[in-house]
Amino acid sequence: MIQIETIFDILWKGFIIGVIVSAPLGPVGVLCIQRTLNKGRWYGFVTGIGASLSDIAYALLTGYGMSFVFDYVNKNIFYLQLFGSILLLVFGIYTFRSNPVQSIRPISTNKGSYFHNFITAFAVTLSNPLIIFLFIGLFARFAFVSEGVLVFEAVTGYLAIALGALAWWFGITFFVNKVRKQFNLRGIWILNRIIGSIVIVVSVLGLVFTLMGESLY
Repeated sequence: MIQIETIFDILWKGFIIGVIVSAPLGPVGVLCIQRTLNKGRWYGFVTGIGASLSDIAYALLTGYGMSFVFDYVNKNIFYLQLFGSILLLVFGIYTFRSNPVQSIRPISTNKGSYFHNFITAFAVTLSNPLIIFLFIGLFARFAFVSEGVLVFEAVTGYLAIALGALAWWFGITFFVNKVRKQFNLRGIWILNRIIGSIVIVVSVLGLVFTLMGESLY
């Protein structure tokens, strides 16, 4: 029988993973902001949906691959969570130090269809398979993949990742649209630094608690 606590645990972990994967302002994040400013909020949001679909594809691929090494995961959970925290820390530092403004590209005056904006974002995100390593780190850190998980629980987890990603894109396009008159290149840089700082804090806390033998999540 599926316990409510188990479902809630899967939901919030999946949601957080979805947000963390989507939040850093790489090429797709900057593209989403650009389209929101130049074409309108919903063009930016469908760009985020395209990125989310690609992220889910990589999440499924990562989870499927890790499902073949359950015994190894269970026996080395401490080291895997340590690895996940360190990888997340490196990712946070990289995000903090990166300059997303460099990813800005000229925007066509033609808005194009929603489908065109969706599919281009999907293709750009799909072209970066390195995101698999981020998913490996997050899945290990949050103990997201475990043995004996029911199909319903697995589907719920991946849907939660999608929901977290969509919530991020919905929120960021709403925010950028509201402050479009004040939002500039420096705003993109500051927002990316804030995101990087949050990821660093979360990873450091996870690292400390793992070394103490406690569970932060």
